[in-house]
Amino acid sequence: MERVPTSELLDSDSGTPDEIASALADLARINHWFGGVATTCSMVQYVARKTGTRSFSFLEVGAGSGYVPRTARERLGRRGLQLYLTLLDRAPSHLGNGDRPSVPRVAGDAGALPFANQSFDLVSSCLLAHHFSPQELLRVVEEGLRVARIAVLINDLVRHPIHVALGYAGWPLYRSRLTRHDAIASIRQAYRPDEIEEILKPTSAGIVIRRHHLFRMAVVAFQPGLPRSRAESDG
Repeated sequence: MERVPTSELLDSDSGTPDEIASALADLARINHWFGGVATTCSMVQYVARKTGTRSFSFLEVGAGSGYVPRTARERLGRRGLQLYLTLLDRAPSHLGNGDRPSVPRVAGDAGALPFANQSFDLVSSCLLAHHFSPQELLRVVEEGLRVARIAVLINDLVRHPIHVALGYAGWPLYRSRLTRHDAIASIRQAYRPDEIEEILKPTSAGIVIRRHHLFRMAVVAFQPGLPRSRAESDG
């Protein structure tokens, strides 16, 4: 199945404020039910095991409402791991209305992060990587590595015909017309693990790739000198 780059409606705010809010709520439900939060938690736990670290400053890029990192923080906190969050999104309207002022929120570009070198332990994204061309994705990861002290975490979909069928089957669950379009577009332009590995070869990072259930993939790009590069497949 070939990758088909497609513009997504939420990327261009192609909807009313209510439609955008509904689409962001759909994304939260998708990540809750279909492995988004679990995949981020697994990556943080993996880094914790490899480094012996129990507390991380954590930048979520393309954060939207911040549901995934906030929920991951809660789950990991019950396991003795602490995340100190900062949320970044290109669209201030996606970041919410400040109902959680304890979490810093920043409007900015994933390809030009408005932070100094090594500002955070971990730089993470969820359902963001597939929005970029291979050249753009490489630039985004290199920018993340500039800002991260330990690793860049990529939580994204795996492109597969069965996944497309599941995306259509999920239409009754989607409340927004934006989601009905964007869910299928996301799957069709998602990368396979082997493609991600090839894209990231020019970096000096140690790349670990794991597949998760429900067509999710977890990519950990360690800073040089941390765990050596290898690809892994779970399930």
